Amino acid sequence: MSNQLAKLSFSQSIQTKGVQSMIGSVLGDPKRAARFTASITSAVTTTPALKECDFNSVLSASLLGESLELSPSPQLGQFYMVPFDDKKEGTKKAQFILGYKGYIQLAIRSGQYKKLNVLAIKKGELIRFDPLNEEIEVSLIEDDDKREMAETAGYYAMFEYSNGFKKAMYWTRAKMERHAIKYSKGYAAKKGYTFWEKDFDGMAYKTMLRQLISKWGILSVEMRQAVESDEQMIDAEGNPVPETKEVYDADHEPDQPGTVSKMETVATPEASAQQSLDSL
Repeated sequence: MSNQLAKLSFSQSIQTKGVQSMIGSVLGDPKRAARFTASITSAVTTTPALKECDFNSVLSASLLGESLELSPSPQLGQFYMVPFDDKKEGTKKAQFILGYKGYIQLAIRSGQYKKLNVLAIKKGELIRFDPLNEEIEVSLIEDDDKREMAETAGYYAMFEYSNGFKKAMYWTRAKMERHAIKYSKGYAAKKGYTFWEKDFDGMAYKTMLRQLISKWGILSVEMRQAVESDEQMIDAEGNPVPETKEVYDADHEPDQPGTVSKMETVATPEASAQQSLDSL
């Protein structure tokens, strides 16, 4: 079946009886399966490079997003499927990347967060940030157009639980740049394919939320799954890197003391789908 799928376009492959039967079995709801098929076909259509990727990798990445109930629409920015060259297998594959809006969506959905915010601080706006009390004082540029064009000086993120507990952090633009260079070998080598190069602010927002939530936030099972699945490690040449090597792409980091690094084993559509795909 896999060889047959390789000869078909994505829109043809996903409509085959075997694949539709598998999707229906994994998702369990015919309406959900139909919606998923339509949304993922649309996402692939709007990202032509995905058409060149191994069909199973695209379906696996999209089902992971579906298991988190996130949209693959690039316009919504909840998660992305990014093509990369798997030189070991000599093929293109799709990589699941969680967007910062996906982090926000999952956090809000958990019901634990009263407030959650991340913001770029422009040059001249920061009056002071007290790291001890985590208090920030800023004077934001009022003109939206001027603010958008202004140079970014740093990034601020905060959350407040429903019970009143608060946590906040501020990173300078220079610190974020060092972080990107350290944990994204592709960015450090200026390869041109990384999200850091395509959307630095978006990756910076995501990094701030990831740092804040993974270290001090309450992680639901969904959020743990998202954090662990986010961004398969890729080296400077665009190749997957075994987890034994300390080479991380985007904002993947070695586990730190106090962070949640292992999640409970749960049956997800993505895992079930992979088993089904292997049998096709």
